[in-house]
Amino acid sequence: MIDIFSLTANKLVEKLKEGEISSVEVCTQYIDRIKKFEKDVKAWAHFDKKELLEKAEEADEYRKSGKPLGSLHGLPVAVKDIIGTLDMPTECGTVIRKKMTGSQEAEVVNLLKIAGAIVMGKTETTELAYFHPGKTTNPHDYSRTPGGSSSGSAATVASHMAPLSIGSQTNGSVIRPASYCGVVGYKPSYGLISRSGVLKQSDKLDHIGVFGKSVEDVALLTKVLIKKDLHDTSTIHYSADEMLKVCKKGPLFEPKFIFYKTKSWKKIDKESQNSFEFFIKTFKKNIEVFDTPSYFDEIPKYHKVIHETDMANNFQVYYKKSKKKLSKEMINAIERGLKYSAKEYAEAVDFMKRSYESYKEVFEDYHGVLSPATTGVADKGLKSTGSPEFCTVWTYMGVPSISLPLLTGSNNLPLGIQLAGDKHDDLRFLGVANWLEKSCKKYAK
Repeated sequence: MIDIFSLTANKLVEKLKEGEISSVEVCTQYIDRIKKFEKDVKAWAHFDKKELLEKAEEADEYRKSGKPLGSLHGLPVAVKDIIGTLDMPTECGTVIRKKMTGSQEAEVVNLLKIAGAIVMGKTETTELAYFHPGKTTNPHDYSRTPGGSSSGSAATVASHMAPLSIGSQTNGSVIRPASYCGVVGYKPSYGLISRSGVLKQSDKLDHIGVFGKSVEDVALLTKVLIKKDLHDTSTIHYSADEMLKVCKKGPLFEPKFIFYKTKSWKKIDKESQNSFEFFIKTFKKNIEVFDTPSYFDEIPKYHKVIHETDMANNFQVYYKKSKKKLSKEMINAIERGLKYSAKEYAEAVDFMKRSYESYKEVFEDYHGVLSPATTGVADKGLKSTGSPEFCTVWTYMGVPSISLPLLTGSNNLPLGIQLAGDKHDDLRFLGVANWLEKSCKKYAK
């Protein structure tokens, strides 16, 4: 039998289409893997092996019929437990929603099914996708955090319990877990992927993101999720048909980057700082180190105003009816959100546009902006999910960002490099990210 865990998702899809391996065989190997590691990683909120094998059998029968196949046919994909599914619970990491399903199937789930993918289960999240941790541990060290809020989605891919997964980010919830767990985590530009049928924290900040083993793998998945959706008015018409092709081709010219250490550099542990310095030195002909622009200093404050105001609005039913079942972190955030004025909120929204107008000038001369993905390796303990401070700026401005598992920090744990691009330039952005990933592998050899 083919060892599927040594394959990229792209290779696995090829073998499924050619009939070299069946979807049942693939899913059986993942079931065995889950049986072995889930007791320690605790990444699944809902997983039913019988359901999965039934779906796999259906996928195999369909392939044998000779009908046209979608680009992900027969491939199992894990989805975060804030993404609505009608045939599985959608509990959103809170006891308030125990055993409840989504009121509708999320658009991303519909698009997965159209592409022939199998939704293999629901992955653990923090409480209502905010800061209060779930049960998931870090696959590299079970005593450390996997990050939040897409903790289960990152951990399933890192522990090879799923080839690909879907998460979400409102601050740093894709980039941080990807860095801590040592996988690729990609947050596309705001407006490319529908949030319809997904738990809403903040309409202006919520992004759907994806996890995989490589840049080409996340491109494979993202390509099928990008579509204009009338039920999510933030989405735009965007042609993603060539996404994987452009990603594989890479940039036309050797790219140039800015590296921002940011004012949080001093918070990074020394060993991680040394890893970043080595990376900068290795790519010195491609990287220029700059101080962060002054307007970056205002962004965390404005992000917080929007985030907490929107949570106070969107989670008011939980706050009013089930306050005692909410964590202290959630209650405090909602109560802060109730106190902001309309003027403060309007200023925060207005600054989004103004900051992006300043930021986009970077791309007249550079292909992307590099920075640490996190303040270091995964924090010890499971009572915190770590700091999202290196991600806030990019989420706030709605630009694409990706964490690449190119470095190691203390205790030989994974450490992500974060690359940010220009808004709605995601095809070229992934090509540049792919170049960086492959160039690092060459140096490693």
